[in-house]
Amino acid sequence: MKTLNALNVLKISPIFSLITLRHLGIFLTGAILTGFIGLTEGNLAIAEEKHNLIARNLMELQQSSERWILIDLSRQRLIAWEGNQPVYAVIVSTGKADTPTRTGVFKVYTKYETTRMIGPDYDVPDVPYTMYYDGGMAIHGAYWHNLFGTPVSHGCTNVAVNHAKWLFEWASVGTPVIVHD
Repeated sequence: MKTLNALNVLKISPIFSLITLRHLGIFLTGAILTGFIGLTEGNLAIAEEKHNLIARNLMELQQSSERWILIDLSRQRLIAWEGNQPVYAVIVSTGKADTPTRTGVFKVYTKYETTRMIGPDYDVPDVPYTMYYDGGMAIHGAYWHNLFGTPVSHGCTNVAVNHAKWLFEWASVGTPVIVHD
């Protein structure tokens, strides 16, 4: 017996369907956020400007041969790129709802093979392969949990230690980091 699914019934290609669903999801997310933050010209302009900045930087980096890092918050993935070629991809844990990872365009500004991270409700010694890219936000190894794929951090991007080591050795100070929803 042949199983019917929405794609068979509607005679829509899987790729078209995924693109359509993604756009629908973006639209619905925007509508929900509009309800929360209010529809004002200022809010729309800020959101549009940030979205355009991220999109413009993505296009420029993909047209270069530069090394860069993409952090996808919605999929909990980090992808290392060289121009338009992905060279390494890992599952990560980014910030929880009450301590979110900020979106935007950044650059790695300092690296530490190990460092101590202290915050209001945490004190973690010997955090391995830490690359700071936005104030106190960093990509780093996390030896204290194995919940990759789930947002559990205080805003940083947690990576399994072996993956953090690879990224640390591959990236340099100045490597662009793009974080998007």
